[in-house]
Amino acid sequence: MGRVPHAAYKGRAMPANQRQSALTGQTLNAHEDRLPAIGLMCLTVALFAVLDATAKYLVDVAGLPVIQVVWVRFLTHFFLTLAIFAPFGLRSLVLSKRFGHQVARSVLMFVVTALNFAAIKYLQLDQNVTIFFLAPFIVAALAGPLLGEWIGWRRLMAILVGFLGVLLVVRPGFGGFHWAFLLAFGATFCYALYNISTRFLSGFDDTKVTQFYSPAAGAVLAAPFAIWLWQWPAEPLHWLLLLSLGVSGGFAHWLLIRAHRLAPAPILAPFTYTSLIWMTLAGFVVFGHLPSIWTLSGGAVVISSGLYLLLRERMRG
Repeated sequence: MGRVPHAAYKGRAMPANQRQSALTGQTLNAHEDRLPAIGLMCLTVALFAVLDATAKYLVDVAGLPVIQVVWVRFLTHFFLTLAIFAPFGLRSLVLSKRFGHQVARSVLMFVVTALNFAAIKYLQLDQNVTIFFLAPFIVAALAGPLLGEWIGWRRLMAILVGFLGVLLVVRPGFGGFHWAFLLAFGATFCYALYNISTRFLSGFDDTKVTQFYSPAAGAVLAAPFAIWLWQWPAEPLHWLLLLSLGVSGGFAHWLLIRAHRLAPAPILAPFTYTSLIWMTLAGFVVFGHLPSIWTLSGGAVVISSGLYLLLRERMRG
């Protein structure tokens, strides 16, 4: 879409007025794609807020085992992926040029989800998502040794400031620290590795292959523990919420892929911070939780540092 038709002018220069018109068309198409992409990104983070709020309700209010909720989330996601992509050929979904990396990424997604669901059983949604805002900083720090993408001192300072912002939320040593923050930190670190592996695999496998493997590890690894600890949901609403986890999670991942096809990551990344709004709203509506001044202050510091990090990335590009 919007590409300059070089083939039509092969062997001769394109007239200046037509070249300018083609480039203008490219720019217009790019800008036309950005608004829908931003909308998809905002809808994605809203769906993730729904996913986390649903999971917290099931493990905190309904009292279902965390591993059971995790398993059903991945199992429904896996069958949803099969239903959508299998008609186009199951072989094309399974074959990967980096099978080991796909398995490792899928395991990381399982660990992230398990730690995240365990953390939100005890933490407010706004607290948990603020910890997750550390993920871009961890990605930037690890991209050097893992991908050869080293950072400068300015971005290193942004990472340190972002970490200080998270300390405002956690407040270690001041009575505000809960051991579940360690689960959130673990989930965030694994999520950063998950993002790095996603970036790596994008150069080898088609998107639908990665989408197929994403829920596979969780559906397999959680099964024996979930079956052993299984508790039958007490109400039909709990069954409905359980089954909705894979739908909201799978649909959110699909929207995320669609958004990144329409616009580059630096354009979309700032809008991930709107998840703090959605998580705060979900926490208040469902659980009656309001964010503390410490969470709001720490969130502001982390978001400001993250936006500066993105600005430096765009200037570098």
